[in-house]
Amino acid sequence: MYPKKVAEDTAQVLRSYLTYMAVRLIVEQLTETNPPQALWLVNYTSSHSIQDGEAYLDGLMDENKELVLRVLTVRQDLAESVLDLMPEMVKTSIVQANIDHRRRLLERLTSSTQTNDSQEQ
Repeated sequence: MYPKKVAEDTAQVLRSYLTYMAVRLIVEQLTETNPPQALWLVNYTSSHSIQDGEAYLDGLMDENKELVLRVLTVRQDLAESVLDLMPEMVKTSIVQANIDHRRRLLERLTSSTQTNDSQEQ
């Protein structure tokens, strides 16, 4: 396994997700303060994939420099407020999810074993 590659890929996905969340937050804010700009950003986002946040920002930079700066600022603020919580939260949620999946798997295995045992008798 390549932990460094997994970490790099995870960081890229997280950056893209934080970009997406920043855009959502900005759209909410603009809906109240500048509806035409909010509509423009919604339309831009619907026609440009935000799956790769960095490519999305590169494209937005050509269209609206002011919004790019706003997205960068909000994304950084989001990152600073959530990233300290992430390592423990991710570990805990994975451990809990694995426990739940193993429990359900054991229940299914036990259920199918009991069904097979009763059919053999």
